[in-house]
Formats: sequence, structure tokens, C-alpha cells
Amino acid sequence: MSTPEPLSAFSALSTITFRPFTPDDIAAAHALSLEVKWPHRADDWRLVAGAGGGFVALSGDRIVGTALCWKYGEHGASLGMVIVSPDQQGRGIGRELMERLLEMLGGRTTVLHATPAGQPLYEKLGFHAIGTINQHQAADFRVPQIALKPGEQLRSLQSADTPRLIDLASRAGGLDRSALLPALLDVAQGVVLERDGSVLGFALLRPFGRGHAIGPVVVAHVADESARLAQALISHCLAANTGAFTRIDTPGDSGLTPWLEALGLKCVDTVVKMSRNGAPASDPAVVQFAIVNQALG
Repeated sequence: MSTPEPLSAFSALSTITFRPFTPDDIAAAHALSLEVKWPHRADDWRLVAGAGGGFVALSGDRIVGTALCWKYGEHGASLGMVIVSPDQQGRGIGRELMERLLEMLGGRTTVLHATPAGQPLYEKLGFHAIGTINQHQAADFRVPQIALKPGEQLRSLQSADTPRLIDLASRAGGLDRSALLPALLDVAQGVVLERDGSVLGFALLRPFGRGHAIGPVVVAHVADESARLAQALISHCLAANTGAFTRIDTPGDSGLTPWLEALGLKCVDTVVKMSRNGAPASDPAVVQFAIVNQALG
């Protein structure tokens, strides 16, 4: 008996339609993410969808795929929330969604965070590995005491801090955060670290998934001091969330993984940070110790 010829990409997608993502799709998108065991709440979908745009794939009236992207200023972008229903995988839906996003983004420097399963497709679409992200999480963690030096203090962020926070976050990741950060501040608690009245860094804590997420955590580079300052910010957030499920996603080269694991925040996953059309031009004078999340970067 002869082996059947494989379906062409056209015939595999012939019953699938695509259209732009709308706010009315959030409930179905949330259900799809639960289907693949992602932790996102409907409110998490509302936040990311409100900050960007994208596409859905439909089989009849059923949403079987999603993909979103976010534009940062004139030259940067990220993409994520790329999901295909398990019973529809292998038909080219993910690639078609990605190609539609990339057409929308054009020549922008675009970052994403790839699972091992997704990395080969992203490489074929022109993405290159530029780093890793370690996902730490726990509910039963220890809150350390990080000593501050004379002239240093932690305080709640104020509305007047926003321009400084946008500047630090944009320089740390090399992506313009002038639109995204105010949206995060609407749903997050924040803490800033000052030295002699100057803001050196900040961290945000917001509801996400099974509990709360810490990020971004950004600190101005101070020789032999940046990691301690980041730890002080993170410790403040952990104290505010004692006994509750907490997640933080840190760059693999941040040096924080051994410290976080010693606190009980286990590294449960590592993904590859990838970029297309070059890499974001981050400022070495500012260090990003935790990202917003794996979609928004």
C-alpha cells in the first residue's frame, strides 16, 4: 500500500480563516490559553490585547489560534501569545499567524521568547537567539533583608516618577516604553529606590496568572552595586506578597538565579530570547533584572 502524499500548506489551511483580534475575542482566547495550560487570566489578556494588536485563526466560528504584537516607538516591537489549539497543530496555522504579524511590523527590531518547540519556526522566519530568560516562581518563599546604605531609601512610586521610570525602562531593554509603562502602572504597585534623592531603579508588582508577577525590575548601573539594589527592590515586592504565589522572569545573565532559588523561588523553565532585524540597542548604563513578561518583553 502506497504512502499518501502529505497535504500541501494550502490544503491544510483551506478550512481556516484569519482576521484581526478584537476585544470580543478575549473570552475565547482565554479559553484557548487554558487549553494549552497557560496561567493567564482574562484580565491578563485584556492588558496585553489593549496594548497591542494581532490576529486570530478560526475553524468555522471557533477560535483555534491567536498571535499578538506590540509596537514600541518607531523602531521596536515584541510579539507573543502565539497559541494554536492542540487538535489543530501541524497545519501551518502558527506560521501563517506569525507571517501576518511580521508583515504588520515590517522592518522593526522585534523580540520574542521562544519555547524549544517554537524556536525552529522562529529561526526560519529570521529570528536569532540573543539570550535566555529564567522563569522563577513559588508561594512558599523566604523574604531576605537587604541592607541599604546611607542616603538610600525605598518608597512607593508617585505619578511624578513616571517620566524617569519610562527613561530607565526604555534604556534598559532598548525598547521605547513610553506607551506601555503607564498602562502597567494602572494595574501595578510600584516601588522606587532612591540615593540622595535621585531615582536609581524601580520594580512593579501586579496581579498575573496564579497570583502576582514582579517586573520589570530596572536599576541604573552602579559598579558592584546594581545586583544589591535589584535585590532590595525584589525583596520589597516579595514582602508585599508574602505567602502568595509570585513569579519573576529574569535574564539568564542577570546573576539572580542562585539568589532567587536560595529564597525558594525555583527556576521552573528557561526560554530563549530571540530578535529579528537586529537586536534592541540597550544602554549598558541601565540594567534590566526582570522583564515585564514573556510577551511584552
